[in-house]
Amino acid sequence: MRRAAARLIGICGRLGLLSLAAATLIYACWQVAFLQLDRDHPLNLTRAEGFSAAVVDRDGAVLRAFTTPDGLWRFPVTAQQVSPLYLAMLKAYEDRRFDSHGGVDYLAAVRAFGQFLWNGEVVSGASTLTMQVARLLEQRPRTLASKLVEMFRAQQLERHLGKDRILALYLTLAPFGGNLEGVRAASLAFFGKEPKVLSPAEAALLVAIPQAPSLLRPDLNPEAARRARDKVLERVAEAGVITARELAEAKEAPVPDRRLAMPFHAPHLAEALVAAAPTQPSIATTIDGRLQAQVETLADKAARLLGEGVTYAVLVVDNATGRVVAHIGSGDYFDAGRSGMIDMTNALRSPGSALKPFIYGLAFERLIAHPDTLVADVKQRFGAYAPTNFNEKFNGEVTLTDALRRSLNIPAVMLLDRVGPLRFDQRLQDVGVTLVFDRQSAAPGLPLALGGAGITLRDLVKLYTGLARGGTPVELTWDPAQPVRAAPAAVVSDVAAWYLTTILEGAPRPVGFRLSEDTGGGNRIAFKTGTAYGYRDAWAVGWNHSYTIGVWAGRADGQPCSGCVGLMAAGPLLFQVFSLLPPEPAPSSFSAPPPGVIPGPTAALPPALRRLQQSDVAVAMAPKNPPVIAFPLDGSTLDLVQGPDGLSSLPLKVQGGLRPYTWLVNGAPLATKAWRGPVLWQPDGPGFAHLQVIDAAGHSATVDVYVTAD
Repeated sequence: MRRAAARLIGICGRLGLLSLAAATLIYACWQVAFLQLDRDHPLNLTRAEGFSAAVVDRDGAVLRAFTTPDGLWRFPVTAQQVSPLYLAMLKAYEDRRFDSHGGVDYLAAVRAFGQFLWNGEVVSGASTLTMQVARLLEQRPRTLASKLVEMFRAQQLERHLGKDRILALYLTLAPFGGNLEGVRAASLAFFGKEPKVLSPAEAALLVAIPQAPSLLRPDLNPEAARRARDKVLERVAEAGVITARELAEAKEAPVPDRRLAMPFHAPHLAEALVAAAPTQPSIATTIDGRLQAQVETLADKAARLLGEGVTYAVLVVDNATGRVVAHIGSGDYFDAGRSGMIDMTNALRSPGSALKPFIYGLAFERLIAHPDTLVADVKQRFGAYAPTNFNEKFNGEVTLTDALRRSLNIPAVMLLDRVGPLRFDQRLQDVGVTLVFDRQSAAPGLPLALGGAGITLRDLVKLYTGLARGGTPVELTWDPAQPVRAAPAAVVSDVAAWYLTTILEGAPRPVGFRLSEDTGGGNRIAFKTGTAYGYRDAWAVGWNHSYTIGVWAGRADGQPCSGCVGLMAAGPLLFQVFSLLPPEPAPSSFSAPPPGVIPGPTAALPPALRRLQQSDVAVAMAPKNPPVIAFPLDGSTLDLVQGPDGLSSLPLKVQGGLRPYTWLVNGAPLATKAWRGPVLWQPDGPGFAHLQVIDAAGHSATVDVYVTAD
């Protein structure tokens, strides 16, 4: 008996050694064959190269995304960008030994084959996540030969890429029905959020859908999706991934029955960034996504209240860094009536009175004037230029503080006359802001004080950051990698910046908003408004210690709009946006005056600063027989004929005053050589027009008309 047993053991030993030797030989042959096949048939990762471009906020959340050229939503995803719970469920349900096998789970294959033999049908699969990635990279018919190719490709993936990259490929390419690929696209489409934080029910649904994407889409087949989700939940509960209580709660959670639109915030900025870097799948910005969405809602609501065709542009800038944290190019991107696709933050518009603070600042800096300097707000002529105040009234003797807070025109023009338009224009150029006007035929002139040039909201906000930063602006940026860059020069001195901030913290607020001194020292806001000729542009720019905000309102087509006055149209939105920002941690940084500040009141000033004297070209005028526009009449509607060369010409007639007359249309001089008789004006299109005539003595008259064309 013992001999028989020993003989049997010997035979088995010899057979075992032979089996081991055979297995070793087979494995060695396979390795040689694999290496040769690997060289002859390298991996093709082309399928994983095309991604949806995504512009993300400062926290990595999508602001706006763009489909791939073939119309797919597909974002690159790594394991670090998804919920750990989702990853645990995915592995427990799809591939329990993913972290240990070499691409093919032979134990699972043997189990699946045995179940097939025992039951006569497929009970469980043996496809690993790596094999699924191989199938996603190369679409093949579901045959035995294709399965063998997938097994080979899976081992190639393990050899060349490693587990992390393989998992990232699955997370990026897994199908979720329709044009959704990858877990990030699916999470945004079905839950409206990033896949970083998912509930057990949400995670299970995203595990289930790729099993049969066209059949398990929750927006098309919610009940089938629910059953598949619950099956995943039960399986992962058995594996200990979730508790029994979590299982019960997850089964009660509703399944989304519709697809959500992809995020669509800061669309103009996103569009420009993608156009500049079309091959970059993810573009980071400095935008605060939550603030951006809130400001977009406010701007859209404000535009609809103001009227048809009117839109808004808003910039919110961090003063310390120049980073743009909110960017609104228009009130409604898809509203063609408002030309919503135009980015009005970069459009050239007339600033109205919004440049006045910088004129005052240069006068303060050069000791031409002081906030308590007295000035005569009376009708004056500066050569052929005779400006009037917005309400066409005059206020007599006022301080410059009062003049700036009330945005009086005559004092601003007087200061620019003393500072010099060329010097003012050059100072703005020194900080990187160039006002736009016809420089070939005209030099900077006094109309700059009242908006006689073009500027963008971006440049205007940049200038105002200088007032918040002690005189030196900061370059605006939406690139988080860009270091802080101060402007190459100061727009005004630190003393002038302090004066201006102190003055404009007390500027009259829009109806319903309190003065800064009523809101506490930590919430003091200085601001200035502007209204362009013909009510075409309304502006409000405000700043405190931390932020500068710029608001523009108007029509993108340049037509006048009823109610487009800076204080009434742009001012309320400015203060609404400020209310969204965190309160200031301390009083304004300008609370303590810098060295060099000269204290008032007027009587305590040096004699040269007590009163602003007129320059040699400024002449105070008492109107005598002032001009009156006889045709067209104020408020009239003119029906003109459209000819091959444009609208028919219109005669302009004036009575009284002294010849020669200078005509201005919407603030621009009308070219004419007529000394006597009517001047002919050819409108450039239908709409409102503001006509002004100035006589040789500087007296003026204005009318507003509306032009229609047949």
